[in-house]
Amino acid sequence: MASVEMLMPKMGESIIEGTILTWLKKEGDSIEQDESVLEVATDKVDTEVPATHAGVLKKILVKEGDVVAVGAPIAIIEAENGSVEALPASKPEESANTPKEELIASAPANTSAILEEAHASPASNDSRFYSPLVKSIAKEEGIDANELAKIPGTGKEGRVTKQDMLNYLDNRSQKTVAAPVNTPAPSIAEPKVQVSISATDEIIEMDRMRKMIAQRMVDSKRISAHVTSFVEADMTNIVLWREKSKTAYRAKYGESITYTPFFIEAIARAIRDFPMINISIDGDKIIKKKDINVGMAVALPSGNLIVPVIKNADQLNLVGVSKKVNDLANRARNNKLTADDLAGGTYTVSNVGSFGNVMGTPIIPQPQVAIMAVGAIVKKPAVVETPTGDVIAIRHKMFLSHSYDHRVVDGSLGGMFVRRVADYLEAFDMNSTF
Repeated sequence: MASVEMLMPKMGESIIEGTILTWLKKEGDSIEQDESVLEVATDKVDTEVPATHAGVLKKILVKEGDVVAVGAPIAIIEAENGSVEALPASKPEESANTPKEELIASAPANTSAILEEAHASPASNDSRFYSPLVKSIAKEEGIDANELAKIPGTGKEGRVTKQDMLNYLDNRSQKTVAAPVNTPAPSIAEPKVQVSISATDEIIEMDRMRKMIAQRMVDSKRISAHVTSFVEADMTNIVLWREKSKTAYRAKYGESITYTPFFIEAIARAIRDFPMINISIDGDKIIKKKDINVGMAVALPSGNLIVPVIKNADQLNLVGVSKKVNDLANRARNNKLTADDLAGGTYTVSNVGSFGNVMGTPIIPQPQVAIMAVGAIVKKPAVVETPTGDVIAIRHKMFLSHSYDHRVVDGSLGGMFVRRVADYLEAFDMNSTF
């Protein structure tokens, strides 16, 4: 049998590391190819990692709670005879693309505590295994071992998952801090504003996803020169067609059709007209993407946002896009997305209109160079040209907000692109069938 290294897989563009949550197999266990071996958490999703080869899990190289760079060895598999060639073992730090100092800096502040908690004994009368992430949440929220033992688990063998903890906390009364917290003095290198805290204030710790979103938003504003162009589109044809067709559509396909598929279809068509919107930047090089993969921002029950991706959106018709939108949105809200669902986006759309907003100035998700926000569809009086002259009519109007990176997208391209999206929306054929 040949020994092969199992490496930390790449779980999406811009993801450079993951945190080992739970090993589902132990050393000496037999494993099948593509069988889940461990659970890994990234800044975007928690996912199971399958075995790359069939054989025996000979050695586990990283512990639960460790932050591991993409491409670093995480285990040694004694593969079945003839299935692979023997590979030399390499040290994790030699295969990692990220310096050790950066991994330490990007790890959660309580990583050492998580590692200590991972090996702590569970409650005396509770034999369930708790992942480092679950124990970390419990510690941060002041949940003791006895309370933790009472939380129902939906994971394997009744194990408590991250979602179980979040559901439990939603129904648990939140603690009010009665005394001010000692805040460390700001450093010269990173000045901080002192926050005044009164006895009536409530302090809420950011969850892991919110911390990563905050960091990525700050990074994007620092990296990209944001400019936003606005266009108002007449959505009357689409609104009337959807009202006329939504009952028949549900009867035929068993699901609703929202406005999002219309937006994505128009954006994909406009990208084909203006391919230099579908790019990313690597240093002083421009990477022009062939695939048109449109990400859509989805609000989670926790209030956080996640961006699943519709791959090759330009190759789908309206029904195909609608099915993808509904599937990804449902799985996002039920924490069922995979890492592949979040990878490979080349352009993003955010529907701020779903919150009643008429427009917004979205922040570009790196390494993309543009993002569009669509506002609420509002009835307005408008001048309409007719063969017999201009008339004032009630129309369904919507603002499109296009934020783009002015380093590589000039105002002419950014403005023409959003105008073209509006043109496609306005030209929707009322006689379209599905």
